[in-house]
Amino acid sequence: MTGTGRRRVLVTGGAGFIGSAYVRALLGGAHPGWEHADVTVLDKLTYAGNLANLAPVEGRYRFVRGDICDDALLASVVPGQDVVVNFAAETHVDRSITGAADFVRSNTQGVQALMQACLEAGVPRVVQISTDEVYGSIERGSWDESAPLDPNSPYSAAKAGGDLIAAAYARTHGLPVSITRCGNNYGPYQYPEKIIPLFVTRLLDGERVPLYGDGRNVRDWIHVDDHCRGIQTVVERGAPGEVYHIAGTAELTNVQLTERLLEATGSDWSRVERVRDRPGHDRRYSLADDKLRALGHTPRVSFDEGLARTVAWYAARRDWWEPLRGRTRSAFTPEPTG
Repeated sequence: MTGTGRRRVLVTGGAGFIGSAYVRALLGGAHPGWEHADVTVLDKLTYAGNLANLAPVEGRYRFVRGDICDDALLASVVPGQDVVVNFAAETHVDRSITGAADFVRSNTQGVQALMQACLEAGVPRVVQISTDEVYGSIERGSWDESAPLDPNSPYSAAKAGGDLIAAAYARTHGLPVSITRCGNNYGPYQYPEKIIPLFVTRLLDGERVPLYGDGRNVRDWIHVDDHCRGIQTVVERGAPGEVYHIAGTAELTNVQLTERLLEATGSDWSRVERVRDRPGHDRRYSLADDKLRALGHTPRVSFDEGLARTVAWYAARRDWWEPLRGRTRSAFTPEPTG
């Protein structure tokens, strides 16, 4: 704690989609007792990092631009922190297929550098943010936290590597780190390369949207606010060395999701273009979250409510996403089928 008793919280990757949502929630009063935390945001500001994501809490946090692989930088910002929450990662599967090196560097090597810095500084609470994709694909049922890691994409393999490094620091050195794994997030300020903001922004502009393969891949959807509440539950009550799942509120095929997005934007199926499936495309994800619920966490945002709010946000915030469209179009472009 600082001399004034305020908790000091370092949020790495705090200018990205989920990290910025966590900072906004923390400083915005969503977690009682933490609204006056002394927050430091460390972010490299790659294409998906955006300080505009933190505009609602501007002036209430300290910003450090940098890379979690930078040992000297970490040695200057980690000491004295009460909590470190690591969101820093490369996250887009399509980009990992065309270029895996940055994913391994950030998602695996970066975690090692951060864990070492936290160990040397004696940080009393560390949380590593991960993904359900580290488990690969599940045909039926849901994974619990003991499920073996079986990643298929370079992205998920790099995240699994980071998780194993974090777990090793807990077991070998006693670092008080917990790991959270979550399903597909959606909500405001999500970079428009992921399916919901990509489809919504294109449909709002009268453009066509790409649907991979047969569209029957199933994802577990969670509003980013519920994800952040789950993370905070682990920050406050999670046990060091443990993994916690943060499950969503809706399992939908991509066809079902597309139907919802077409309806929400007043569009029809003529706006959908079938494209060749992604290489190594996982069929289904599903998480069991009993362990987190035992700590008192329950999702609050239904998918229907959350999706309506999200579509309305993108419709009202062209000032945020229109400047990003050029960068989005230069990313991985799927090929049409047939």
